[in-house]
Amino acid sequence: MAYLSMGEAHRRISDYLNRFFDAVTSQDGSSLRQLLSVSSDYPHLLSLADALNVFQDANRLIKQADRYSQLGEIIGPLFRCLQNYRTGHLVDAYNAFEKSANAFLQEFRNWESAWAMEAVYVIAYEIRVLAEKADRELASYGKTPEKLKGAGSFLMKVFGALAGKGPKRVGALHVTCQLFKVYFKLGTVHLCRSVIRSIETARIFDFEEFPVRDKVTYMYYTGRLEVFNENFIAADQKLTYALMHCNPQRERNIRMILKYLIPVKLSIGILPQSWLLDKYNLVEYNDVVRALRRGDLRLLRHALQEHEDRFLRSGVYLVLEKLELQVYQRLVKKIYIIQKQRDPSKAHQIKLDVIVKVLKWLEMDMDVDEVECIMAILIHKNLVKGYFAHKSKVAVLSKQDPFPKLNGKPVNS
Repeated sequence: MAYLSMGEAHRRISDYLNRFFDAVTSQDGSSLRQLLSVSSDYPHLLSLADALNVFQDANRLIKQADRYSQLGEIIGPLFRCLQNYRTGHLVDAYNAFEKSANAFLQEFRNWESAWAMEAVYVIAYEIRVLAEKADRELASYGKTPEKLKGAGSFLMKVFGALAGKGPKRVGALHVTCQLFKVYFKLGTVHLCRSVIRSIETARIFDFEEFPVRDKVTYMYYTGRLEVFNENFIAADQKLTYALMHCNPQRERNIRMILKYLIPVKLSIGILPQSWLLDKYNLVEYNDVVRALRRGDLRLLRHALQEHEDRFLRSGVYLVLEKLELQVYQRLVKKIYIIQKQRDPSKAHQIKLDVIVKVLKWLEMDMDVDEVECIMAILIHKNLVKGYFAHKSKVAVLSKQDPFPKLNGKPVNS
């Protein structure tokens, strides 16, 4: 930092205070948002932080400027937050911002119109981001990370302030999405349920009135929840909505949606084209898709093993693991097609030891009893139509549609 005189520091602080009070007086939410964006590294906030670390009596300037309102309760701790953030004291920065945010929320409740909604959005964002940074600092000191949990509690208070019948309710979905990010980060996704109930069942909300950006984020997170619950029809609907309404220029966001939508589509029998995987750098799914197309169990297991950490972090590993039944179905179908080419009259009779030999060729060591068990499951799940001739160890397939398609439905739904 270059040398900063006391006079210049005084001027920068006074300028900020004037801009802050002007924004509130003129109800300019966009300008107020920029004045609250602590983690944005805006030049005017960085220069203000430097000024605050030079001029040690900022409280006097706040009192002089704030004679007729309570805005000083917001600005005082906000200044402390900026100072600490600039010097890398992230826990202190979070604590100060939380105090400022609570004071802002108190004032916001008293404002009848929704003019300050952009400022509320940035406060909801900043408290989450600062909490994550503070928790990393706590963890580095060997202390228990706890700030993100506190941020979640604050965001619930903000949600309560927005979830009324007035014009402020339009901000409820944005804050809900910030809450989802907190809960997913903390691994407490069950806490999403009460907020989802408020959004989806309360008559005061009309989903279509919310901004597209917030609807896309909401559908993305609720879609992920449906994936975890293995409710693939609902997951497909929600994630597809998010994909169709996502800004096409936001390739990173599209990739995040596809990371969950692709396993869902695979589970209901819909395979993506290879160009899509390449375009959005989702190459970890390439071999999974190839395994399904070929009926290659070895390739599927290899793909799951190779990308195990990535799939586990995403929470889709178990979803992909259950694709084995579809792979077995395609393997049996390939055997059926080969037999039909050789002898159409006996194509529907598949000896289990033939399947055993094919699996051994794929380095899958299974005996006839294990294969019989798998075939029984395929028939039970309606992936194969037929029955067993148990004594002769033959699977007798239906002559009409022996391999039903999933047609967009989960296995055995």
